[in-house]
Amino acid sequence: MINSRDINELHPKVKKLTIKFIDECKRQNIDILITSTYRDQESQLALFNQGRSTLSKSKGEKIVTNARPGQSYHNWRVAIDFVPLINGKANWNDVKLFTKCGEIAESVGLEWAGRWVKFKELAHCQYTEGLTIQDFQLGKTLGE
Repeated sequence: MINSRDINELHPKVKKLTIKFIDECKRQNIDILITSTYRDQESQLALFNQGRSTLSKSKGEKIVTNARPGQSYHNWRVAIDFVPLINGKANWNDVKLFTKCGEIAESVGLEWAGRWVKFKELAHCQYTEGLTIQDFQLGKTLGE
């Protein structure tokens, strides 16, 4: 099961943009932690099931993704999740700080999911060159 935080698992173009994102956040005195890069099918299924099973619900887990295996940009190495850090601790609840990070991500060329109308996700960025999940499933990939 692979649910990586390693930016080396990303497509080379996305890795470069992620480094720019991290560096620009740092330049603006914002520390971030990359919490997810590439996910294999098994990891995606586990994440999809979170908040949906009886056991998961009994633990108070919430649904965190609508993407089944093969339907997440993480499965295609073109997406990251991140969290801003305050004094070295993950700060999941500061919408203003996430928005600042999202603006920085956009400034380096990433798409920030905090702008999405459906399933807004403050901690998610991706770079797809306009390719859809179906395009990736059909074998298309980012240009070099």
